[in-house]
Order: sequence, then C-alpha cells, then structure tokens
Amino acid sequence: MPDHNAPPPSLSSQAVFDEWLPELRALFDGTLAGAHAGFTTSLCAADSAHRVRTALLGAGELLAPDARTLAFALWPTSRTAQAVAATGRATLAFVFDGAFYQVHLDARRVPLDDVPLACFVGTIESGEIQRVGYARLTNGIAFELTDAQSALARWREQLEWLKRAASAAA
Repeated sequence: MPDHNAPPPSLSSQAVFDEWLPELRALFDGTLAGAHAGFTTSLCAADSAHRVRTALLGAGELLAPDARTLAFALWPTSRTAQAVAATGRATLAFVFDGAFYQVHLDARRVPLDDVPLACFVGTIESGEIQRVGYARLTNGIAFELTDAQSALARWREQLEWLKRAASAAA
C-alpha cells in the first residue's frame, strides 16, 4: 500500500559552490579547447536605477586563472560594463553539462594600457548548479560564428589581455 504521507520524489537538485569545479576551470582556461564555438554565457549587472543590464559572452571573453577567480572582457561603453564598474557585482549564467549554472561575482575593473576592452576580474561570491530529473538542458543561448577564423584570433588576443588583467589584479 502506498504511503500517501511520504514526501514526493525530488524532481530537481541544487548544489552550491564557491570555487570553480575542475570541468568549469577547463572550460574557462583560456585555451578555447573545452568550449564549443557556440558556448555562450549571460553576464548580468544591475545599474543604479536597478535595471538589469546583460552582455552575452563567448569562451574567448572569459578566463578562470585560479579556482575562485573569473576575468572577463566587455565593451567599455556598454551599459553592462558601466553597471559592473559602478556596483562591483555581476552574475554569470550559463548551461553546461545538462545543468543551469549561476555564479555571483564581486568584480572590479582592471585598467590596461592599449587594450580597447574593459577588463574585469571577479571573485566567486557563490555559485549554484540546478538540475531537474525529468529533463536535461542541452543549451542556453547559443550562436554560430560567421567568421570563425577572425573570431578565434580576436578571442586569443582578448584572452591574453585577460591574463594580463588577472596578473595585475593579483
């Protein structure tokens, strides 16, 4: 006879972290080897009027130089860059390995000479992984590069800038 007072089986799971899991460090290691070309993250920050500003970033705009850090690059005139610079906070959201990830960052801009992008270095405040038992996330926002060779060359250059920013922030 079924126990009608038993809790229902869990349809979802959630885990928290405060440092990059090894597979995420590999994804953001600056080699571009772990991420497929269309991998996209959404970086959000609230501005002074509490409006959420969003930038979509690819693997060539993100670098995890150590277990708790993320360097990222934004266009300096973007509303997202201005919001992160003003508040020092950002949230990164993406789909990876069948789950939804959300990472809250304390971030600061690191000025670099002769770099046209705004480079930021953030520390993980907290992260969450969410999965559901009845479905597997296959992607979030994805894109297709129209000129892959040019984009990958630009990303490699941007990753060098992020390495410089991470070193300067350390």
